[in-house]
Formats: sequence, structure tokens, C-alpha cells
Amino acid sequence: MSALRQRMIQDLRIRNYSPKTIKEYVRRVRDFAGYFKKSPALLGPPHVRQYQVHLVDEEHASWAKFNQSVCALRFFYQTTLKKDWPVKHIPFPRGEKKLPVVLSVQEVGILLAAVKNLKHRTVLETMYAAGLRISEAVHLRIPDVDSARMALRIERGKGRKDRYVTLAPALLGKLREYWKVYRPRHYLFPGESPDRPLSLTIIQRAVVQAARAARIQKRVKCHTLRHCFATHLLETGVDLRTIQLLLGHHSLNTTAIYLHVATKTLKEKTESADLLRAIGEHSPH
Repeated sequence: MSALRQRMIQDLRIRNYSPKTIKEYVRRVRDFAGYFKKSPALLGPPHVRQYQVHLVDEEHASWAKFNQSVCALRFFYQTTLKKDWPVKHIPFPRGEKKLPVVLSVQEVGILLAAVKNLKHRTVLETMYAAGLRISEAVHLRIPDVDSARMALRIERGKGRKDRYVTLAPALLGKLREYWKVYRPRHYLFPGESPDRPLSLTIIQRAVVQAARAARIQKRVKCHTLRHCFATHLLETGVDLRTIQLLLGHHSLNTTAIYLHVATKTLKEKTESADLLRAIGEHSPH
């Protein structure tokens, strides 16, 4: 490992970036340097611009990859190298406005029923019932299940923030049934080794296989269950601010996207605004 790369990793760790973000930032800077076959310390604004053009025109990079490359290069030059040229002028791409895929309550039930492995199904049920990310679910420990307060403690979620989410009675029942069979001691959902959490890949594969077995035509991923949680809560009348806190979103704007997919809420709010019917009622015919 080069001294420069080591310094960047240290800078990221000092600022409490997650291991996943550190890995991705280092990869993006490495790809940038590899494109020019030079140390990034020898490159500057013209090279950054040229690389961005390459990402868009030649590599056809996704918005996520382009955005992450910008963030990584900004951090590298501004923090690690302390360059005085205007790093803030490295442009960000315009954000994509894609709506999440959401299943109906019935489709979620069919999906979960298609998962035959009890541990895998309980992980997915926990993700849906509590709105958890997959990494948050598999890293739950036994003490995180607080049945007295009917809450789940989520430690070091995205952004390394702790939060509590509601432990629904039905989910508590599912967890108790699961515990009687597996008797976990440390992690609630251990992997092959009791002191290691279950692999993310195993759960990701399980949800895809379940969607195929259930003949669900929508593109279903683990994160779909989190989208379903938020949307279904909104459709039952839970306010957006509460959903924001349960999801652990930093900004209410992030949570507001579910307003665009909560079709039941939209239908109820606009049924009284059937404009053509109103015209017909006041028509002279």
C-alpha cells in the first residue's frame, strides 16, 4: 500500500467514514489514477474534467458511480493533499429522479411465504416490519431486541448513527419462534461462525429466488422491503416525520419520495377532486 493511499485511508477513518465508504473512495481514486497511469498527486483540475468526460461519454457510468467519483476526488484533493485549487468547482452530476419499486401488502406476504429457510425468512420479515437495511438486520445482536420497551436498537446504521425502531408484536412473535429453533447467542442472525453475522449475499440471493418462486414480475431486491415498509406506513396514515425517524433519514426530503409511490394515499386524497365528474354535475345537459 502506497504512503499516499494509506494517508487517505487514515484521513477517512479519522472522520469516521464507514469501512464501505472508505473502500469505495479509495477505489474511485485508484481508477482515476489508473486512467492516466500516474499518481493522483501529479494530476489536477484538467485531468479531473477529462476523467469526468470519460465516465460520461465512454464508460457510460451510472449516476451513483459518477457521484461517488466526484466525492472521492474532492475528499482526496481537499483533505488528503490539501490542494489550494478550487476543489468545489469539480461539478456534481444532476441527481436521478427514479421512484422505488414497491410491492403491495399482499405481494409482500406472498414473497415472504416463498422463503422456505426459517432464518432467511425471519431476516426478511425483520427488514420489512422494522424498515431496516439489510446490513442493519444481519448485525442485530440479542441485546438489541428490547421486548420490554417493544423496540429494536439499531447500532451504527448508515452514517454511523444509532436509532431505535418499533418492535411490532407480530415481529416479536416471529423472532421468538426463530429463537426457539436456532438459539443464537451473540448475533441474532449468525453466519456459519456464531461470532459472525449472516452474509449479505445469502439474503440478497434468497429474496431474488423468493420473488422468482412467487412469480412476482417486479424487480425485487432486499431494499425493496424497506421501501414497502415506508410506503405502507404512509398509506395507513403514519406521518412523514415519524417515518423519517424510523428510517434514520437525515433529511425529510429523502423520505418525501414515498409520497410519490403511496398510491392508496393519493387515491384517497384526490377522490373528492374528480374534476370531470364535477364538470358533469354542473353541465347544462
